[in-house]
Amino acid sequence: MIQTRAQVTVRYAETDMMGIVYHGNYLPWFEVARTQLLKEQGFPYRQLETDGYRIPVLEVGARFLRPALYDDLLIVVATIREKPLLRIRIDYEVFREGELLATGHSAHAFCDKTGQPTRPPAAFVAKMKEAFK
Repeated sequence: MIQTRAQVTVRYAETDMMGIVYHGNYLPWFEVARTQLLKEQGFPYRQLETDGYRIPVLEVGARFLRPALYDDLLIVVATIREKPLLRIRIDYEVFREGELLATGHSAHAFCDKTGQPTRPPAAFVAKMKEAFK
């Protein structure tokens, strides 16, 4: 299992008239945690793109349990639970002071610059093999 924790503070612009975070704003928070997770593993998005790889979203989902509010300090936990092969599934949990507010997931695949599916970089495969012994 590979995991990271990203901190996010809810901005006023991310809330609706009730002061509750609009549901679409959870996806950018998932992205913050996902990019941090990959960077911590030695695969920042910028370098992957420079090397000719893209990692488009194939699927995304979220479940909302409790509302996040303006100025909340949130922790977004991103977890890869299974060794990725051609696809990567990342699970997310959003917490406020230990209370679970939302869960989600996203699935991604490696593609080349033209959008054609491709194998992940050899270094990524080696890193995942080591992490998921």
